[in-house]
Amino acid sequence: MAGVLAAVVLVPTLWPSDSGESLEYSEWRELVIDGKIATAEINTGSGKISGEFTNEDKYTTSGGGERGVSEADEALLLENDVKYKFIPPSNNWLLGLLSIFLPIALIIGFFVWLQRRAQGQMGGVMSIGKSKAKAYDASRPSTTFDDIAGYEGVKQEITEVVDFLRMPERFREIGARVPKGILLVGPPGTGKTLFARAVAGEAGVGFLSVTGSDFMEMFVGVGASRVRDLFQQARRMGKAIIFVDEIDSIGRKRGAGLGGGHDEREQTLNQMLAEMDGFETSEGLVIMAATNRPDILDPALLRPGRFDRQIVVPLPEFSERKAILDVHSRDKQMGPDVDMDTMAQATPGMSGADLANLVNEAALVAVRRGSKQIERIDFENARDRVVLGARRESMLLSAEEKKATAYHEGGHALLATVLPHGDPLHKVTILPRGMALGVTWSLPQERHTYSKEYFEDTICKAMGGRVAEMLTFGHLNSGAANDLEQATGIARRMVREWGMSDRVGPMAWSSQQQVFLGDDLLSSGREYSDDTAKLLDEEIAHILTHQEQRATEIITKHEKGLQLIAEALLEHETIDGPEVARLIQAGMLGEGGASAPPVPLRGTDA
Repeated sequence: MAGVLAAVVLVPTLWPSDSGESLEYSEWRELVIDGKIATAEINTGSGKISGEFTNEDKYTTSGGGERGVSEADEALLLENDVKYKFIPPSNNWLLGLLSIFLPIALIIGFFVWLQRRAQGQMGGVMSIGKSKAKAYDASRPSTTFDDIAGYEGVKQEITEVVDFLRMPERFREIGARVPKGILLVGPPGTGKTLFARAVAGEAGVGFLSVTGSDFMEMFVGVGASRVRDLFQQARRMGKAIIFVDEIDSIGRKRGAGLGGGHDEREQTLNQMLAEMDGFETSEGLVIMAATNRPDILDPALLRPGRFDRQIVVPLPEFSERKAILDVHSRDKQMGPDVDMDTMAQATPGMSGADLANLVNEAALVAVRRGSKQIERIDFENARDRVVLGARRESMLLSAEEKKATAYHEGGHALLATVLPHGDPLHKVTILPRGMALGVTWSLPQERHTYSKEYFEDTICKAMGGRVAEMLTFGHLNSGAANDLEQATGIARRMVREWGMSDRVGPMAWSSQQQVFLGDDLLSSGREYSDDTAKLLDEEIAHILTHQEQRATEIITKHEKGLQLIAEALLEHETIDGPEVARLIQAGMLGEGGASAPPVPLRGTDA
């Protein structure tokens, strides 16, 4: 309607018209005086004048004022026998209609907008029970197992699901039943969601992705309704995979906690359990879920017939870390000195997401450095930033603080090099990073079990900074707070959990009971007597005191080496493990002379 009104108003103004020759007003007066103007029509509204020459040609002029002509010019027209008349401004009937109908159209449009908005709100309320799952057809996701580096054991275990979705008749012929639910368990960042997408891509079936929080709403029963709609949507797709990420948000133990259960969460969980019992394996539906907290899941979820298979997606090993680094560095400009074997060896405990972030950080460091390639130094700086924290350029230490930090870190570095069972030393620095004034970084070796001697050497190394300061300056400061916290935590677990105390014997008590896990509140108290508690405290104190004495003896023996390490740190600020080992050896040779036998040290080639 608005377009029609605009066309009615604008088209006449844009339509071409033959208005004749256009004259200036002064030129028109001269023609009047010369007797060449026959007629004149003067518009009193616009002041424009139009008419005909004596030869009957038409003309127009802008006029000479609001009235069109002055009284003198009107007399001039009479004097030269020009037929003239004044024309009042004509009323545009289209503009009149527009002024009437435009307000009406605006009012009608406003009410139509209100009605549509109300319908949209009602539609949102009526669709609150609909599933929020993101649906992908057989061509999406296109992720396959080839896109996942490493994890060959996990791939082999999960291939059975792919085979079932591709060729279910093979399983029916022999009477085998494929698990209805598969639970992917592992630390954050290990690629559990990526595995679910790869299964759907390999099988070529539909994929429904939803997170546990999508089921939760302020209204009780909405989550259960969304679960029903999710399974109905999956059945309409035929063969499909339903993937529920972070299932622990709705699958916690029912009736747990101090304040009772959450009605909405429990109803959602009950509906999911009922749906998993309802669909048959022959339907071609497989539900997969991911969590990094399997200990808080309701036991009903994990029984046979529901999530009856758990696949652990662990942190990657050395070969897997190298493959992951190769994948993430595939599309980046890598320098010739970058060795992925070394980087994989230097990043134990990192997940796939951590490694991807490491490669990206190295690229950012290279850009800041002005390089067009990612070189080894960029990876080193990126790893230091990720593991140790960003360097604090603005922090300036006084000479006394810098010297104390050098001896503190030198004590850690000396013990890390000399002790036989700890992790080998990688580098030591007195540059402030993160929350620390200095850092001694040992390179963890690939281990799955740890010996008592390893923990004792770790505690002894943690005491090194405190002991070095005490022997050098004769007093202590607060810099060893984190070291003592780490050492006390290890000693406590040695006594309470790992049975590494001769006096306590082969007994273990967990550190703390979590009430929300569904355990009874009354049974979460202390499980041992006061005498046992006293014995535990004595053994923890004995371990810490003994390792401090051990650290004192070793540092006293290598006092010259400690001094050389501290001097090197004050001069260079950062030194690596082999250099620390060389300085300790030089200190021993300096004290014992050239004939002193070499001391076995544990420097690394990091």
